[in-house]
Amino acid sequence: MFDDLTELYQQVILDHSKRPRNYRKIEGANRTAEGNNPLCGDHVTIFMSVKGDTIQDISFLGDGCAIYKSSASLLTETLKGKPAGELKKLFEKVHEMVTTGQVNGDVGKLAAFAGVHKFPARVKCAILPWHAAMAAVEGRTTPVTTEKEDLSGSHDQ
Repeated sequence: MFDDLTELYQQVILDHSKRPRNYRKIEGANRTAEGNNPLCGDHVTIFMSVKGDTIQDISFLGDGCAIYKSSASLLTETLKGKPAGELKKLFEKVHEMVTTGQVNGDVGKLAAFAGVHKFPARVKCAILPWHAAMAAVEGRTTPVTTEKEDLSGSHDQ
């Protein structure tokens, strides 16, 4: 059973990597943030249209590995139409999951990233879009990186 679940998660990651959802620029986005992973070369720009406290639309553009791209794709798919406050709660769950392998609560397809903790070099790839999305919601204009000193306080790597 465990092998079947691992295979399913790998398929989810590959699918979102090859056919990323919401891979586009939102014209008229009122929140935007960039993120970089200097060690891997991943680069992402998150675009959001936020009205009130709701993420009306969310998308991304960028270049990088399959883990980064599938993480960004699932992030946008998960957060579209949700309250902006939901992002912080999910960020904390995803961060714990990719660093420890522990899945706490219902995270849906994001559970595909639970195995990333086994590959420490890939943790930063998986979490990069989440840092950029947090920066967008918080209105930060300085690009974020996966290097600890550049994440300025809110979150660890």
